[in-house]
Amino acid sequence: MRRFALASIVLATLTLPCLAAAPANSPAGKMETADTLLPPWQHGVNNDALDKGLDFTVAPVDTMVDFHGNLNDPALVIYASGNNFFAYKKLVDLFGEKHPQWRGRIFYETLPPGLLLKQLQNGGTITAGNMTFTAKPDVMMAEQKASETWVKQGTLVAPVVSFATNDLTIMVPAGNPAHVTGLADLAGAKMVLAMPNPAWEGVARQIRASLVKGGGEALAAQVYDAKVADGTTILTRIHHRQTPLWLMQGKVQAGVTWTSEAIFQEKAGNPIAHVAIPAAQNVLAVYSAAATSAAPHPDAAKAWLEFIGSDEAFAILSPYGFKRYAP
Repeated sequence: MRRFALASIVLATLTLPCLAAAPANSPAGKMETADTLLPPWQHGVNNDALDKGLDFTVAPVDTMVDFHGNLNDPALVIYASGNNFFAYKKLVDLFGEKHPQWRGRIFYETLPPGLLLKQLQNGGTITAGNMTFTAKPDVMMAEQKASETWVKQGTLVAPVVSFATNDLTIMVPAGNPAHVTGLADLAGAKMVLAMPNPAWEGVARQIRASLVKGGGEALAAQVYDAKVADGTTILTRIHHRQTPLWLMQGKVQAGVTWTSEAIFQEKAGNPIAHVAIPAAQNVLAVYSAAATSAAPHPDAAKAWLEFIGSDEAFAILSPYGFKRYAP
């Protein structure tokens, strides 16, 4: 009887009707407002699974925003550097339309490439929170030079399909309250920055190169050495998630990201803006994809590589500031 009563309570809890929003200035209302700034900003739309079952996503305590789709018998597993996470749902949906035999059976991760490489080297096994699972990749998507290096090392196999380019920008809160005008301003003693961690985020090397172009080794050392040491540069773990979040929370005043990330945040209606970095000081990234040397689903991997290089796929990326790759 007690088991039946407990089950009834649990069922009732899961089926409670939605309650009205709390007053904006109340403690509950302020918490609801704060939680809207937390990932996932796309509210689960990047999940291509056909049967999603019970939806239990509670920001900030129960979210897995860089793992997308259904792990149950996937037909294609993609490891993708996270800089274009916001475009993947449309890419995956279009791919599924072209290949209905695989529709709803694509699992993909959007972590920094250094972390994805560690997962691949660990047999595809990863732990997030209390969950450990294995997803062996068919395709790795990363910057062109990294892909070519991994082909030489035998981790990936040719061909490397290069399909788009992206450049850097300075992401700031809407209104740019710190009045950032360019890279040189990032050296300020009172300027608190969010910057990608060189330990696993390849973009950090490109940002450092941009800083050198903008102010020599002195500027790069100030931002990535001195300010890290004194705590006014905060290194991120997942730059495309943490930088805009910290900006919106008022924890930092600026951060260098890919232009596409800032454009996405602005299109999503978040209070984010960006300050363009001149071409002479900027660094271009080339996005690419290649199959893994031990792809469990080689036919699907081949089809994805053909698709990602197509004009139709690029049309999904272009609204976010990506440019077509031209060898």
